[in-house]
Amino acid sequence: MIRSSMIYSALTLVSRFMGLARDLVVTARLGASATFAADAYNTALMFPNLFRRIFAEGAFAAAFVPAYSKALEKDGEEKADELAADAMATLAAATIGITIAAQLAMPWLMYVISPGFAAEPAKFKLAVTLTQISMPYLPCMAIVAHLSGVLNARGRFILSAGAPVLLNLIMLIAIWPQGSSHDAAFAASWAILAAGVAQAALLAWGVNKSGAKVHWRLPRLTPEIKTLLALAVPGAIAASASQVNVFVSTVLASHVNGARSWLATADRLYQLPLGLVGVAIGVALLPRLSRAVQAKDGGEAQAAMDQAIVFAMALTLPAATALVAMPDFLIDGLFRRGEFNAFDVASTAAVLFYYGLATPAFVLLRVLSPGFFARGDTKSPMRFALISVAVNIGLGIALFYVMGVPGIAAATAVASWTNVGQMIFTLGRRGDYWPSARAWGKLIRVTLASLVLGALLAAAQAFRPAIEGPLAGFSLAGIGPKEIAVLGTCGLAAVVYPLLLLALGGVTPAEAKAALGRRGKA
Repeated sequence: MIRSSMIYSALTLVSRFMGLARDLVVTARLGASATFAADAYNTALMFPNLFRRIFAEGAFAAAFVPAYSKALEKDGEEKADELAADAMATLAAATIGITIAAQLAMPWLMYVISPGFAAEPAKFKLAVTLTQISMPYLPCMAIVAHLSGVLNARGRFILSAGAPVLLNLIMLIAIWPQGSSHDAAFAASWAILAAGVAQAALLAWGVNKSGAKVHWRLPRLTPEIKTLLALAVPGAIAASASQVNVFVSTVLASHVNGARSWLATADRLYQLPLGLVGVAIGVALLPRLSRAVQAKDGGEAQAAMDQAIVFAMALTLPAATALVAMPDFLIDGLFRRGEFNAFDVASTAAVLFYYGLATPAFVLLRVLSPGFFARGDTKSPMRFALISVAVNIGLGIALFYVMGVPGIAAATAVASWTNVGQMIFTLGRRGDYWPSARAWGKLIRVTLASLVLGALLAAAQAFRPAIEGPLAGFSLAGIGPKEIAVLGTCGLAAVVYPLLLLALGGVTPAEAKAALGRRGKA
């Protein structure tokens, strides 16, 4: 599983850095509080991103991958591929229907999504138009998610992890030449749709190359599909809890000019560790855990979960620590240019601090969810998710009026940790999973290493002028002193943290060598 996770993470790393490059261009072209095009564009991006994270990063795979893996194991490839074809037809029909309905209702739906935009007719109209352009990305992404599940169940992770590279590449090509914020917003929205078509075509080619025979057909409500839907619907609600919480946050933020863009910019940074670690491990863990549960191998199931949690936290906690310890340093160094001004930096950094506190919870949700899904239980995570959303809505409204926009992010953090607590204690109470003594020992060492790193990074933010001073006037390939300072600090942290981890025994040299020395298959 570590091997599969690292393959997925390495390819996701390429995609995320391309995504960061895309976001740097977008924020420079659109800004945040200075132009209404930024909020309108982030609204258009929010809808397909919400469904991408629900379908592509957990929910549908949580129901489909165990069923497909079981069919491969017990019924053979032909029956398994027939299930995959029926599932794809059903999923495509449902998402196309949702897209058509949303397109027709978008002018009214926007009052729900962005009630604060109603006071600014130009922003409201632009948000409606851009969202209508990007909305057809949903069925494309649903098909991509489904075909990724087919490949992942067959132990092939490269194409599903690499597909997002296309999105970032196409968007960069579309946005780069635009001169105005208005033109850039339209170019980005059309690029989202074009990328969805390209991603679906790539995954279809990959599935065909893998030997799977997943052909187009009319939807059929077979007994297997009924069972799959019964699992997928509550699974979708459960797996989307974090995204629903973020969605609720953006609805509240629509009442403050620029706030949606601040949340979106902070969201992109915490999505880096979530995409690299949480999604990768969740994708690789579910097939392994499903096989262990089917075989009634409790030892293997325990080992898989222990390994996943320790590995996830070893990679996530230092990233979360950086977001909490030096949010101003990160946002100013990476994003302040063009239309993205100093006020936007301060506002976004305040949001990023609380998202940093929530990041380990977001990742743990990805790791703990397979503990339920592999056992066919999607209702418990759904119940926990609904409680989490209720906490987020209630606390978000209260803190928004006390703390402003950062209060929205703080509520999201509390709600996410509430969800994690419910999951881990329920798994433990049932006897399905509780971290072993060895896993707890590793987690304590990982936490200590991250705290030491956090102190060093907080000092770096405090003494930032001293770090940037010697770099004054220096430029490398268009990258100035503030960018070099933040990238250099992050690079140094990437060297220091593994040494701390080894020194404290969070990871032994043998474990590091074993993980880094493995190879996966395409």
